[in-house]
Amino acid sequence: MISLIPGDGVGKELAKLLIRLFKDLQIPLSFDIQEAGKEEYEKHGVYLPDSLFWSLEKNKVAIKGPMTTPIGEGFRSLNVQLRKKYDLYTNIRPIKELGPWKNPDQAIDLVIFRENTEDLYRGVEEMVSDTEAHSIKIITYQGSRRLIKRAFDYALDHGYPKVTLVTKANIMKFTDGLFLKAGRDLAKDYPTIALEEVLVDNMAMQLVLNPYQFNVIATENLYGDILSDLAAGLIGGLGLVPGANMGDGMAIFESVHGTAPDLAGKDLVNPTAFFLSACMMLDYLDLGAYAGAIRQGLDSLLSNKETSTRDLGGPLRASEFTDLLIQRVKEIKHG
Repeated sequence: MISLIPGDGVGKELAKLLIRLFKDLQIPLSFDIQEAGKEEYEKHGVYLPDSLFWSLEKNKVAIKGPMTTPIGEGFRSLNVQLRKKYDLYTNIRPIKELGPWKNPDQAIDLVIFRENTEDLYRGVEEMVSDTEAHSIKIITYQGSRRLIKRAFDYALDHGYPKVTLVTKANIMKFTDGLFLKAGRDLAKDYPTIALEEVLVDNMAMQLVLNPYQFNVIATENLYGDILSDLAAGLIGGLGLVPGANMGDGMAIFESVHGTAPDLAGKDLVNPTAFFLSACMMLDYLDLGAYAGAIRQGLDSLLSNKETSTRDLGGPLRASEFTDLLIQRVKEIKHG
């Protein structure tokens, strides 16, 4: 049993498409559907109901759609609340070219490991006066080390030669310096993997100039959020980027795009990122054969403009794209 959180906006449509995909492909998982977010608040007066927590704590694995977070005012991010409550300290965002963006000789294929519970996202802020506000950046050695260890283990398991550590330690010598120290100390335990250190401003430029030079990137919360969106732009946008939030006893998978209220209910959302997030979940649950077939099907469809969604210049609505993906995956599974 998997907790499925549709969320707000296009999340409702994505959840229905995922259920259809899993059912038609006979993937041996069932969903416990739990509502949360702004729309849930408008109906029942609570953003994250107790039933959601009970479901997560029972199932330990979830996939969720986007949830609304107001900008500049109102409640703090519901995603951040879930990450903090369940100590989901590792955010993993694979950046991999699919379809028409794929260079036949050299394709972007990197993974960003973003610390998920510390940094400025801890939300420790105060108004000092009417014209001055402070936000406190919190970095701990242990919090940094456990995130960076996940990155090194991933590099080791997948045969990558290096891990790139991204900070601004030349300016923030205490906070970013501590993150850097944790990475340097840990690197001694992985003699076959090189540690590369890059400052975040230079990293933004390098990703644009030559993203092919990077394999596994480990960084702090804010930098990881920004750099993963930048990297998404290199492969076609947020509609193609999956994500995972992992702790030691729970994992929540989600695409990294927003609720897209302008697209909600119009059958126009690109479900690729959500389906790829489901593939990460299937890998996590040792159902990698299904994940591989879905990824192959997505790559096949996106390689042809005529079988792509409208945001990518194709003619297909979300439901049509899903129908075609189901057909293509069945063809792949049956040779």
